[in-house]
Amino acid sequence: MPIPVALVAGLHDSARTAAVDQLLRRHPGAVAIHHDLTSIDAGLVERVVRDVSGVLDRAEVRLAHGCVTCTVREDLLPELLRRSSMASLLIVDLWDSVEPRPVAETLAGQEASGRLYLACVHTALDAEHMPADICRGDRLSETGQAAGDDQRYLAEVLARQIEYATSLSLHDGDAEDAELSTAVLGHLAPHTPILTEPEVAGAALCVHELAERVDPATAQLPADAQTGEISTLVWRRLRPLHPSRLFDAMDELVTTTVRARGRFWLANRHQRMLAWDAAAGAVSVEDAGPWLASLPEAAWDLVSPARRAAAALDWNPIVGDRVQHLVFTGPDLDRDRIVSLLDSCLIDHDDALPGAAEWAGHDDPFAPLLDLKESA
Repeated sequence: MPIPVALVAGLHDSARTAAVDQLLRRHPGAVAIHHDLTSIDAGLVERVVRDVSGVLDRAEVRLAHGCVTCTVREDLLPELLRRSSMASLLIVDLWDSVEPRPVAETLAGQEASGRLYLACVHTALDAEHMPADICRGDRLSETGQAAGDDQRYLAEVLARQIEYATSLSLHDGDAEDAELSTAVLGHLAPHTPILTEPEVAGAALCVHELAERVDPATAQLPADAQTGEISTLVWRRLRPLHPSRLFDAMDELVTTTVRARGRFWLANRHQRMLAWDAAAGAVSVEDAGPWLASLPEAAWDLVSPARRAAAALDWNPIVGDRVQHLVFTGPDLDRDRIVSLLDSCLIDHDDALPGAAEWAGHDDPFAPLLDLKESA
């Protein structure tokens, strides 16, 4: 019989440890595995295995390549498989900056099939620090939470840990901290329950469905909302965006909001969905694949039901599923200014039609980023 695995993530190690301790106490026979990645750039990782009584094993692991992916593939998965015959529940206590998605998808691979199943993806948060951390523009290397040469931003990682999880919990802080954190999470992950402690599902979680909750084409994006000073603004339009106008507006859009994500349509890239992902002043724009309207109908059977459903909700008889759907969250948002700025980036009657040959002669400031990623 396969053994359930619970992933517990979070940048705040005291909160994460508290959540792991709750699981160990609640599930007799449970074992937790943690990899300390402080020295991973030197190819060294400390593996600590413990149960409710304390540390069972502590070992220094040498890796051929010092990276998080190598740690999961070369040591974590084999250790989970080795322990699976002796434990009722296996808990993966993820290092501070590790995002749960790649670990979850590794556990769903063929090697663990029939022996392990993913039963929980939980992110534990410090109620006192989370609201400030999601606004911080620091890189992990500046906060001491980087594993090796990790140049990601702290807020970027924290946002992904929150949004991918199937449940969340708040630890430490006082009642006021908990109230503010709950309000922030209600905007960042409105569909995710906040629990007093992690819960282990009886059935296996599907990593494809977990991915569809956050991937740009199918993401369950927050709705327009206002909670005290915290706002979430949803901007939806059917006209395409002018690449130069949007590029010029990006700095203001990302520096006046805390979290922004969604999908959008550039007039010069008529066939491609683009993904917007920004946290605390750092923004990423990526190609998210073709719009379904740009594909022959026979190819629709090759995409997931969730992708077809998302396209159907956005469908317009003229432009198909092409849409601007961007969501911005932050304190004291100037909603009118953001809407006005984005609307000014749309093409107008004097511009060439989307996808027209004339766009080939226009400057495309997104080309260095998008074309590089497409050719990689």
